[in-house]
Amino acid sequence: MIFIVVGTQQPFDRLIKSIDKWSASTGYKDIIAQVADSNYKPTNFKWFDFIPMNEFNELFLKADLIVSHAGMGTIISALQYQKPIIVMPRLASFKEHRNDHQLATANSFAKLGYVKSAYSEAELFDALNNRTTISPVPPISQHASDQLLSSIENYLFEIG
Repeated sequence: MIFIVVGTQQPFDRLIKSIDKWSASTGYKDIIAQVADSNYKPTNFKWFDFIPMNEFNELFLKADLIVSHAGMGTIISALQYQKPIIVMPRLASFKEHRNDHQLATANSFAKLGYVKSAYSEAELFDALNNRTTISPVPPISQHASDQLLSSIENYLFEIG
């Protein structure tokens, strides 16, 4: 199952329309989406404006693939639970966000190999068509590593 997540603060019609179009062209229907306050309502897969947290978590864990805006919460959850993830950043040029911080997030995580980024509908279709080749990275902890904590402690000791 593909789980589509656009966050809860604003819709992401460009992403939802693209996936609806991909679903129609491929016949793939095992998709569930949280679309927020979207003006566009998909016709080819199951969707909800909002999903209660416990149900959201169940769907997230059940999913074979996460497709999302480039939101830190979703990316970190995918890393924690070893879920392959495709991210499409919201872009200021399309008035999807007030700035392009999601573009920077998508670029940075893609360079690290943690996400598959798609910046256009064509790239999203390509990623979805090749979804079985997207592998999750080893899980990250919910807590900072001892190495990170030690580095911060040493830094603070040096400047203190």
